[in-house]
Amino acid sequence: MAQQQTAKYVYDFEEGNKDLKDLLGGKGANLAEMTNLGLPVPPGFTITTEACRAYLADGTEPDGLADEVGEHLRALEAKMGKRLGDSEDPLLVSVRSGAKFSMPGMMETVLNVGLTDASVHGLANQAGGNERFAWDSYRRLIQMFGKTVCEVPGEAFESALEAAKRAKNTHNDLDLDGNDLRALVDEYKKIFSQHTGRDFPQDPREQLDLAVHAVFDSWNADRAVLYRRQERIPADLGTAVNVVAMVFGNLGADSGTGVAFTRDPATGEQGVYGDYLANAQGEDVVAGIRNTVPLQELERIDKASFEQLIQIMATLEGHYQDLCDIEFTIERGKLWMLQTRVGKRTAAAAFVIATQLVDEGVIDLDEALNRVNGAQLAQLMFPTFATDGDHKPVARGVAASPGAAVGKAVFDSHYAAELGEQGEKVILVRRETNPDDLPGMIAAQGVLTSRGGKTSHAAVVARGMGKTCVCGAEALEVDLEGRKFTVNGQTISEGDVISIDGTSGKIYLGEVPVQDSPVVRYFEGETGPESDPLVSAVHRIITHADSVRRLGVWTNADTGEDAARARRFGAQGIGLCRTEHMFLGDRRELVERLILAETEADRQAALDALLPLQRADFLEIFRAMKGQPVVVRLIDPPLHEFLPGLEDLAAKVAVAEALHKDPGKDGVMLVAVRRMHEQNPMLGLRGVRLGLVIPGLFAMQIRAIAEAAAQCRQEGCDPRPEIMVPLVGAVQELETVRAEAEKVLRDVFDKAGVEVPVMIGTMIELPRAALNAGQIAQAAEFFSFGTNDLTQMTWGFSRDDVEAAFFSRYLELGIFGVSPFESIDRDGVGRLVQIAVKEGRAARPDLQLGVCGEHGGDPDSVHFFHEAGLDYVSCSPFRVPVARLEAGRAAVASGGSDSR
Repeated sequence: MAQQQTAKYVYDFEEGNKDLKDLLGGKGANLAEMTNLGLPVPPGFTITTEACRAYLADGTEPDGLADEVGEHLRALEAKMGKRLGDSEDPLLVSVRSGAKFSMPGMMETVLNVGLTDASVHGLANQAGGNERFAWDSYRRLIQMFGKTVCEVPGEAFESALEAAKRAKNTHNDLDLDGNDLRALVDEYKKIFSQHTGRDFPQDPREQLDLAVHAVFDSWNADRAVLYRRQERIPADLGTAVNVVAMVFGNLGADSGTGVAFTRDPATGEQGVYGDYLANAQGEDVVAGIRNTVPLQELERIDKASFEQLIQIMATLEGHYQDLCDIEFTIERGKLWMLQTRVGKRTAAAAFVIATQLVDEGVIDLDEALNRVNGAQLAQLMFPTFATDGDHKPVARGVAASPGAAVGKAVFDSHYAAELGEQGEKVILVRRETNPDDLPGMIAAQGVLTSRGGKTSHAAVVARGMGKTCVCGAEALEVDLEGRKFTVNGQTISEGDVISIDGTSGKIYLGEVPVQDSPVVRYFEGETGPESDPLVSAVHRIITHADSVRRLGVWTNADTGEDAARARRFGAQGIGLCRTEHMFLGDRRELVERLILAETEADRQAALDALLPLQRADFLEIFRAMKGQPVVVRLIDPPLHEFLPGLEDLAAKVAVAEALHKDPGKDGVMLVAVRRMHEQNPMLGLRGVRLGLVIPGLFAMQIRAIAEAAAQCRQEGCDPRPEIMVPLVGAVQELETVRAEAEKVLRDVFDKAGVEVPVMIGTMIELPRAALNAGQIAQAAEFFSFGTNDLTQMTWGFSRDDVEAAFFSRYLELGIFGVSPFESIDRDGVGRLVQIAVKEGRAARPDLQLGVCGEHGGDPDSVHFFHEAGLDYVSCSPFRVPVARLEAGRAAVASGGSDSR
């Protein structure tokens, strides 16, 4: 049932502005903004995202939309002095998608709408009798309309075009004349009829309406859904549709189309960057089907248009106060602006441009911090190639998206995705990519194409995803059917390893070794901030983040080496030291002795043997942290995790018995493993329950902590241990362990003659603990949220089992926008955190609050923890800089206020 019209669904460009992206989409809002700035924008109108959502909800146009489109179409015809599809003087329009967030190539576009068997002659007359131009435009419409609107296989049209070129003995479609293209149109119409069962529509308004519906439908196309999931774009936004009077870049040598950037989107360097293609329409540039010339060449080709474009670029960058990405067309010497947006850029360019704009007085450091993010910083910490004389590039292309990528050459997107799922590292090699290649691009380490430039589909999408990309490597002869490419007489077949450098554009055969990135070397203290412009930019922005953030950033570390590295990366403490990691390797035998002990004396002997080893571990960590807090979690997992697996052990014993041999220790071990076996160990004897059931276990660990702290204090350093009791669900559990801990601490410090303050707290990882935080806080000096277990317990599933089992399906269906283990589930797990914070602090105002789950290093989650009022986040050493940056961004976003 169609909805009654309750909103205005169509806006002329003069009615909008750049702040209406929710309603008009990014493209429509920016077309309106450029129109209002007085820039040369072809007239047009935008159908809103609200219309799209209504259409997708009901499967039909909302009431009143058709009439509104008709009204705005008549106004457009009046402005242009032409009628849509008129046989004598036709108006043609483009129909283009435009969501709030840029989704390059993921949704549909139809150009030249309004061309028919009758109006094609009028178009030729408009172009001064240029029959070639008119029939070229008509064949493009049938091809785009057929593929986009009616799902005619694109290969059918491509095959017909290739056949026409072969008949003309050429590889270039520009060599086809008017008669060739007229015949091609006839062939295209036959293809259309064969696949659709109808003739190509000759009613211009029907063409327009069907094209609009196709754009709406493309919001839910597989590639659009996949891209949104990859980029975390909400699924319920919908797309706007822009209907724009056509201007033509394929009218001859004095016409053309291009894409420009106000700064280099790969490095951030200032200058003239972009691509231009003479005698072409815009899709030819972004599709990468013909190699472009650098934008600088336009100055030689059309100096007046070049100078006007440079002036407009300066105007737009000044207006948007950021790097702008611009699409333009020149029609017989007249420049038209078809689109602008704040341009996608590489992670390196984001940091460099942000600091450039600060130096230029355009933005302040708070805004610079807002212009970058933790995901970009993480990209900059990936390794780079360590090339030397032994590795010579075999070719060089356009450095489209930086990074060092090594993998097997794969020539099919779907096969690349298959190999990626199997854990293989691959490089997707194509002549040029198109939106259907998205699954392979996501799975690949990098993308290599023989055609296209910095503004081709491959380049734009790869930059957006942070993937390494080299485009336009013309020396490569890519044979997709043969699944190989040749370069300089060498053949590289599918499965051969290649390496591509997206920073230099170099392509290598075989595996090139990698080295730490300059940003990592900076964080390690190996280089200073002045070492290069990128490192300088990172230093300035993260230093500012540190100056404004409220959240502390700690680390998860179990060894002195990890702790030392985390400190170099800026960690202010250890929020999680997992003691169970100290029971692995050579020490497993001592744990087995503890588990198999049959008498109190045997158990104590095993504990006594473990004590000095644990003490040495803690001493190493306290020394490395040099006066910073160290939260030590008492042993958490079930003890049987330190024993052989039940099935393997049972098999060994069965074999021994079948051979009439004594199973020896394996037999004794099997009895213990069977005794301790649990159907669901995550919900069994672990955490605080171990400490209450296994006498002396927690006491041994607490004594080791205390003795290490006492020795450290005697050495003159400043140990700050904090003891964390895991899996507490009731305050009585914590009170019992606390009483034992205080007794051990007092005994150790009295004997050593030192006093070391030791905080005792708990990990909040059970829903019951969060809901009873007020009670538990009476016995806890700190809470640390263990969001890994809290997520499992709240959702009722095991991470190890469910991620492979059904998460991908849940993401497809939109049940998850992102895995709840990757980013905090604000509505469920986050709500429990908020309750625990409020009730815990109400009971104990000075309660220290942190988080030590994987979410502590997730950018989105860091913002939540800032809002929730935590004191610190703790994450792996490598993610410490990311958390520092995001903690600063969270403070700026909230106005710098304390959220408590």
